[in-house]
Amino acid sequence: MKLFVGLGNPGDKYANNRHNIGFMLMDAIAQDYGFSSFRSKFDAEFTEGRIGNDKVVLLKPQTYMNNSGQAVQKAAKFFKVEPKDIYVFHDELDIEPFKMRVKLGGGLAGHNGLKSIKQHMGTPDFYRVRMGIGHPGDKNRVSGYVLSDFAKAEQDGLNKFIEACNDYIDLLVKGEDELYMTKVAASQ
Repeated sequence: MKLFVGLGNPGDKYANNRHNIGFMLMDAIAQDYGFSSFRSKFDAEFTEGRIGNDKVVLLKPQTYMNNSGQAVQKAAKFFKVEPKDIYVFHDELDIEPFKMRVKLGGGLAGHNGLKSIKQHMGTPDFYRVRMGIGHPGDKNRVSGYVLSDFAKAEQDGLNKFIEACNDYIDLLVKGEDELYMTKVAASQ
């Protein structure tokens, strides 16, 4: 079993924010793979389903980004999922928009959602699916940037990126991280 965690902030106000790109992908996976409707539990919205032969739980913490670890810890404990089977999909300032990297463990790059997950799980050894949103160019503008919606000019690129990440998600479930990154990049 895999636990896929999409990071974001709850509520319609944040739905299209750059910070919510993880939520966007969880919604696309749930829809395209016929998962049941999201339900509330674990301080999150979650749903379960299958991708190929594997059971996957999709989780969208509803605690706001900075406290995401609470929900992840509760869900991981309930479903008995080890950190190596947790994939956290999150916005990444240090990667060009609509590019992506998958990595097990490592640094947290100042991402408060990842910091919270590490704190609550007691380990940094979970997968990060770093979804590029680009950088505003000035560190003083970061907060406003991640909490702003994608521009209209970016919508096409965003839609194609989410679609590509979703189309090849079965590779990630099978542990084929490198092939997943290659296929997503090639489809852009």
